Amino acid sequence: MKRIVIFASGSGTNAENLITFFHNRENASVILVLSNNPHAQVLKRAKKLKVSALSFNKIGFTGTDDVLNILKSAQPDLIVLAGFLWMFPKRILNEFPNKVINVHPALLPKYGGKGMYGMTVHETVVANKETETGITIHYVNEHYDEGAIIFQSKCAVLKTDSAQDVADKIHNLEMEHFPKVVDKLLNK
Repeated sequence: MKRIVIFASGSGTNAENLITFFHNRENASVILVLSNNPHAQVLKRAKKLKVSALSFNKIGFTGTDDVLNILKSAQPDLIVLAGFLWMFPKRILNEFPNKVINVHPALLPKYGGKGMYGMTVHETVVANKETETGITIHYVNEHYDEGAIIFQSKCAVLKTDSAQDVADKIHNLEMEHFPKVVDKLLNK
């Protein structure tokens, strides 16, 4: 049984989708959700779905080995960032090489980097009059949104689309593709 650990900072719809997708599967399951926000909705979602959920602070993540030790204990086959906003520490990446992935709400390398997440990305896409956008699932390295691309899926951006319209399209792509890509990676 492959073990998945999810990191998230917010509401947790992607985390919930992954937990539900892998529930009762024989090949993998989500065993732990970690959040840098003790008030994040994702923690409640995980607990409701009977998945262990913990929060941590910046010191535990970057200043000590607290989070690293939690991960070593969990022995994940894959660490999935689903709306997690902090830069991942190099020592965790070194401990889990090619086992940390992220979903980004744009077609990287466009609209990536520090500060480019959520509605900021969608507002920028609309402001720049892009005709398409999408999602990118990529490996995480020591730079924001620069790891090797695993998968991309595109959608059209209409002239009449608001940033919220784009956000809804991106959310649909994430819901459809993210669990399938995770499943495929685990079965490599």
